[in-house]
Amino acid sequence: MRYMFRPVLAAVLLVAGCAGDAGGMGSRVTVERAGGELLKLRAGPGLGYRVLLGLPDGTALVRHGCVTEVGQRWCRVSLVEAPRLTGYVAADYLSRR
Repeated sequence: MRYMFRPVLAAVLLVAGCAGDAGGMGSRVTVERAGGELLKLRAGPGLGYRVLLGLPDGTALVRHGCVTEVGQRWCRVSLVEAPRLTGYVAADYLSRR
């Protein structure tokens, strides 16, 4: 009977580990350090994905989680003012505010 709980425990730990990701599920962040360039909101986590929109410094976003692709950390975000608009941005240009 106790062996039956091992798969359940493993699944719970896996989900808890993902939820505790430093990506900050559901945390509010702001675009920072994009400078004269706009931060590109992309369709996927990487430079090879198409650009959906350019975001200026100060844009308020909600971060839904982050992944690392080819050594770069990418976060899936949505705009606070337009929550249905989602995409990926480079995590280097986000700050918690």
